[in-house]
Amino acid sequence: MSQTVLIIEDEAQTRSVFLSSLSFEGFGAVGASCGVEGVELAQTHHPDLVVCDIMMPDMDGYQVLSTLRQGADTASIPFIFLTAKATMPELRIGMNLGADDYLTKPCTVGVFIDAIATRLQRHADLHPSSLETDNARTSIFPDCPQLSPVFQFIETHYQQSIQLQDIADVVGYSPAYLTSLVSSQTGRSVKQWIIERRMTQARAMLSNTDEPIKKIAGETGYLDTGYFIRQFRQIHGLSPQVWRQKQGQT
Repeated sequence: MSQTVLIIEDEAQTRSVFLSSLSFEGFGAVGASCGVEGVELAQTHHPDLVVCDIMMPDMDGYQVLSTLRQGADTASIPFIFLTAKATMPELRIGMNLGADDYLTKPCTVGVFIDAIATRLQRHADLHPSSLETDNARTSIFPDCPQLSPVFQFIETHYQQSIQLQDIADVVGYSPAYLTSLVSSQTGRSVKQWIIERRMTQARAMLSNTDEPIKKIAGETGYLDTGYFIRQFRQIHGLSPQVWRQKQGQT
């Protein structure tokens, strides 16, 4: 089954070119001439991706994105903005609302198709159907569809050394964009979420096993046991060993 892309663009010629190029490449293509119509089509067709102009007369792209992100059936649809000028304030507004990417008009058909194919592939790679089956992950991370690839990466790699750039590369954002996005959506930094996942595992191992502190540190992503102890103490007010002893007393 071909993937469907919804184009929301009030310029008829631009919309026609994009729809024709999508059909030629084997995509299902749906077009809307205004924001209101685009929202209605997104809610009824549930496209695999939405490409939306920012400047439209009745309902601009920001309002479209905000509306879709509030709907349970449309919240996680990848969303690419079309804009004639991508200023930093515009980028930040879209980022805070949950945009996945930007395309600057005019853009070639090749750039347009490549951006769509790349974003769809990343979405497929980072949203496996079993994403919500891990109880530890779902109890720690917030329910934020746009950030689920970020949290999945942390869940998969928290026992290893993780750099911000590693996550940014996988999810297709710049480090600065990713930092601001996570902070605006959750009120916490990427690093804080990594630490939280590691500390959750550390507490579980301290409570349920007799493993030495050095091994627990290693299995929760800390090559330096001393650093693990200092960070644990900073967060919990106790060393891992004292924390474990107190759990045994309760």
